Amino acid sequence: MPTKIITAFIFFLFALSASAQQPADKDALQRQREQLKKEIQETERALIETRKTTKVNLGQLSLINKKMDLQGNVINNINSEINKLNDNIYLSQLEINKIKRILDTLKVEYAKSMVYAYKNRSNYDFLNFIFSANNFNDAIKRIAYLKSYRTYREMQAENILKTQAMLEDKIEVLSGTKKQKNVVLSEQDKELDKLARQKEEKATVVNQLKGRQKELLEQVKAKRKQDAKIKNAITAMIRREIEIARAEAARKEKERLAELKKNKAETPEETKDAATAKTARPAVKSNSVLVSSEADKALNASFEKNKGSLPWPADGFVISHFGPNQYPGGIDYNNPGVSIGTKVGQSVKAVFDGEVTLVSYIDNKQAVFIKHGKYFTVYSNLASANVQRGDKVKTGQVIGKADANDEGQGEVDFILMKESDNVNPESWLRR
Repeated sequence: MPTKIITAFIFFLFALSASAQQPADKDALQRQREQLKKEIQETERALIETRKTTKVNLGQLSLINKKMDLQGNVINNINSEINKLNDNIYLSQLEINKIKRILDTLKVEYAKSMVYAYKNRSNYDFLNFIFSANNFNDAIKRIAYLKSYRTYREMQAENILKTQAMLEDKIEVLSGTKKQKNVVLSEQDKELDKLARQKEEKATVVNQLKGRQKELLEQVKAKRKQDAKIKNAITAMIRREIEIARAEAARKEKERLAELKKNKAETPEETKDAATAKTARPAVKSNSVLVSSEADKALNASFEKNKGSLPWPADGFVISHFGPNQYPGGIDYNNPGVSIGTKVGQSVKAVFDGEVTLVSYIDNKQAVFIKHGKYFTVYSNLASANVQRGDKVKTGQVIGKADANDEGQGEVDFILMKESDNVNPESWLRR
């Protein structure tokens, strides 16, 4: 009997562990997939807007690339779910095999006990077993054994029924998981078909853009010239800001020295040393001449603290990223910032608190320059500006309106500078 009790106990533990295995992250994968599909729909709506222009443009290619990236993420998401379903199928099959082995063992043991009971089925055998006891206590023990044995046989039968029911449940769960996998595989095929169509769409747009290679090259040349003008304006503006900061620092130092001289002349001899030491105490210097006042230091620190969470200056999509970009036909363009496709007339907003240091025309478009400590943000290709030099602006404040680029697409060019060095603005903007 101890062997049977141990077997039943192991089975009980196994049943508990098996019932705890659930695809906990299945819902999370499906929520993620739905979000990706929403982003694809939004991208498709933006793509439809760009098609309203008279000809194919780089904005369309950028949106198709974005849509393909999102579509790839959807497929990867589905693959993850399929892998998890495969794992569940494998584990379920292992559980079924274990339960079958346990069920076979229970049946064998039950069969043995039934054979024994059959051989000793007469009342005479039972009475003979009891009355053959050596003493009264031994007889009582034999009666208790017979009752226990009868209970054990009943428990065996009950365990067989329970195990059989559990096996049927596990088989049903396995069947359901396989059906679910078939549904997900069907969805995978549909999403792969979408990706294939998107690749064809991209190939068509690329071929059309290659047919406009000469025109695109002229646009990129004009863009480079515009970037050079912006760079010159930034360099001149930063140089002026540095000169202003140095002049202010020199003025404060002159005032400090004058105050020191005055204190020496008016302070009694016995307190001159203490007064001199107090006045002559050197101020804590910043690493940048552009960050001298306490307000500048606080603004600069706050700007740096918000890296990765700054709002985008305009609603839209990325036409070209920071750094090297290659367009169809082997045309290279090194972007000093990020070019954002948007609607013509779309509001352009400051990404952080700061002070407007320059509002300038670059060719026939306006550009706004804002200082945030030792950092500067530049918003160009604007149809109009709502601010002027010296204005204090707040995060999200509208500073102008987006204008059209050479292809008729609304565009805002956004540049981020750390003193005179370009940095990747996309790493500072909210994902």
